Amino acid sequence: MKKIRIALIESHNLTRVGLRAALHQCREIELFGEAANGTEGLKLLEESRPDIGIVDIDLPDINGIELTKKFKESQRVTKVQQTRIVVLTWIESREAILAAFAAGVDSYCRKDITFELLLEALKTTQAGNAWIDPAITRVVIDHAQTTLSKNEGLTKTVTINAVGREYRQIIAANPLTDRELTVLQLIVEGNSNNEIARKLVITVGTAKTHVRSILYKLCADDRTTAAVRALRCGLIK
Repeated sequence: MKKIRIALIESHNLTRVGLRAALHQCREIELFGEAANGTEGLKLLEESRPDIGIVDIDLPDINGIELTKKFKESQRVTKVQQTRIVVLTWIESREAILAAFAAGVDSYCRKDITFELLLEALKTTQAGNAWIDPAITRVVIDHAQTTLSKNEGLTKTVTINAVGREYRQIIAANPLTDRELTVLQLIVEGNSNNEIARKLVITVGTAKTHVRSILYKLCADDRTTAAVRALRCGLIK
């Protein structure tokens, strides 16, 4: 089994040591290198080209957002194998989240994430999909919804109309059950699988089954894509 090659860029020593220990215990991960600041982190990413860089935003000298922007620009120039960036941070302001994705961040996690979920985020990101912490999903969806509303206020183009019809056809072919619509509403509100299970008084396994079914029916690779598509076709207001 091919391991996921990771570079860790984290300024807080204890956090970095803890992550290093956890990552070393995972057979699916190869920790390729570490850096304690933005300058060293950028150099590490450019020289080693790991599969994924785990990057904190709050770095000295160059913050994680600026680091990501510079690194992604260098990748576009050199056209080498793409390294994906997973932000791991305490910062969850709307401005920081949107700036991070605008800079090219692939996935966004809070530092209170469990290692099990972090591993899921790394695998999802490695597969080419975005993983967004449920705690900040609402920010991303609100931004997408606002953008869609602005677009609809303009003269509608064939592209916009075609996308809407495509989503409606997907839903017509694979209608969601009442329970799945309830779960979808909770996803849009930013609830994790554990929170969905608690609010609906079901097991976490059942919640995961509903989420998988929703992703399948909406032809979505992740929860955020499913939520945005649900908003676009009017399933969720």
